[in-house]
Amino acid sequence: MDARDIHAVSLAVLVNGRFLLVRRGHPPAKGLFAFPGGRVETGEDAETAIRRELREETGLSAGAVSLFREITIEGESGRRYLLKVFRAEEVEGAMREGDDADHVGWYTLSEMRSLPITASTLAVAEDIAAGGERPL
Repeated sequence: MDARDIHAVSLAVLVNGRFLLVRRGHPPAKGLFAFPGGRVETGEDAETAIRRELREETGLSAGAVSLFREITIEGESGRRYLLKVFRAEEVEGAMREGDDADHVGWYTLSEMRSLPITASTLAVAEDIAAGGERPL
């Protein structure tokens, strides 16, 4: 790990066969669909960060969350995103887009395959749908 590493979180929510996705409204992933999430702020732990990001981007709050996977994504200029992907099976609240999200919606895995989507999001969704890896 070095100073260029960026700690980030995302939340895979699967309810009734559909995943909660946001479409990014700002670079570097502008226009791409992904799970809600973002950077961990100074002084935050990962669970606090994912709950904050979910609320900011979707207006929703999650019930129980569990760590599902850790992924390292190589970015530009030698930066690395150290991403902790959490899972939740229930959310509540009034859904609306906000912060970095310009759209929020629920999508089946089949629908996700036809969207402009981040590779890590699709890979995690496929593993979850297949009953793959269990939470860490």
